[in-house]
Amino acid sequence: MFNTRMVTFWLQKDGSHPHEWEDGAMGDVGDVGRGRNPRFVLADGATEAYDAIRWVDHLVTSFTDQDGDAPELDPPSMLRWFTAVQQAWVAAAPQTFGTIFEEHAFADGSFATLLGCEIRDADGPAPWWRAVALGDTVLFHVRRGALLVHFPPLAPDDFGLHPDGVDTRPAALPLMMQQLTSANHGLQSDDELFLATDALAEWILRTRQLEGDGRVWDFLSHLSHPDVFAQFVADSRVAGVMKNDDVTLMRILVSESDPELVVVCL
Repeated sequence: MFNTRMVTFWLQKDGSHPHEWEDGAMGDVGDVGRGRNPRFVLADGATEAYDAIRWVDHLVTSFTDQDGDAPELDPPSMLRWFTAVQQAWVAAAPQTFGTIFEEHAFADGSFATLLGCEIRDADGPAPWWRAVALGDTVLFHVRRGALLVHFPPLAPDDFGLHPDGVDTRPAALPLMMQQLTSANHGLQSDDELFLATDALAEWILRTRQLEGDGRVWDFLSHLSHPDVFAQFVADSRVAGVMKNDDVTLMRILVSESDPELVVVCL
């Protein structure tokens, strides 16, 4: 039997308050006895979009709700899920808007990138992950300190201002389904998965390009406190090697052994 252990680090944009963090992250380490696979998701809301924080929260909560409407990671199931979350967004809309500008913003919709991952066969000898993505939030699969694969397979110069993503408007569904991508890969004990929103994902790819795997994965694998993560992000922004954006990292360890201790940072 394989166990999954997850930790998440995040930091809002420089100059913003923590409650203005527009990314979202959620994980469920699963329950084999109930047939619930480990499942993880990151989303990155568009700053200019209407109520992006609420849209991101709705996406990550719904995606991991395996007792509710969480989707299977195939196109028909994802289409049904996209439709359902859009309908729930409309149903939760305010009855009245404070200004005509707010009403127009709601009509224009909200938007977020999405990276969702599920680990299959965690109770068997050969587990594997499957993932779906819209946009430039990225999964990195690392084994013994070396990158095996990253998904979506973006290059450092592929990060821009207008990524693909999950839109609240039903008219966007056909394009979303065209842009939706998926991938899978086998897992071994002590493999690590890193899920990162765009600013950090771009930093990872550029740093690997310049320095190789060593520095990147050694640092991220041993990261143990949110204050260390916050200082790293702040220093990287000052140095001009990371853009000033909300930053989120989820680290998942797949292991055959139980954790020796649990660390809680308050």
